[in-house]
Amino acid sequence: MIYSGPIAFWQGMLIALGVVLVMEGVAYVTHRWVMHGFLWVLHESHHRPRIGLFERNDWFGVFGAAVSITLFYLGVERGWGPLTVWLAVGITAYGAIYFGFHDIIVHRRLKHHWVPKSAYMKRIVQAHRLHHVVETREGNVSFGFIYAPPVRVLLAQLEAMGVGKLRVSSKVRSEMDREMASVANG
Repeated sequence: MIYSGPIAFWQGMLIALGVVLVMEGVAYVTHRWVMHGFLWVLHESHHRPRIGLFERNDWFGVFGAAVSITLFYLGVERGWGPLTVWLAVGITAYGAIYFGFHDIIVHRRLKHHWVPKSAYMKRIVQAHRLHHVVETREGNVSFGFIYAPPVRVLLAQLEAMGVGKLRVSSKVRSEMDREMASVANG
């Protein structure tokens, strides 16, 4: 059984924040070696134009939600205690951050007109766009979701690898050109 003693709110928030940070590492490893590895059969849909509201890749989000729901249930209903609940809070928070950054801001699965202005947000968006210029499972860069290396580093990595089929669609190319101009102009 997991620790079930009392946890102050501020301690719980620190635990949840720590879990969010750990989840970025989990997401990187999962994205790099699972999604672009043996579960490419699900993730490949995310590297193709979406037809309809959902894609096979969405099953990864369902899995994350199932883990959170299970931890909440065990913590509250099965007596596993507040630590389990705070772990669930952290995983849920990461899922919400992922959904906001990845699905809404970057991929615009919910339509909006917001344009990132901060250097951080511009870098996150551009890094993920650079991840998507490669259509194949090999030769990609930038596997994290709330951290990304500088764009110049990612461009150098793409050039150095020289593997993978690059997208040439006019939509992606125009998005990349706009994003690169935005990054260059600060």
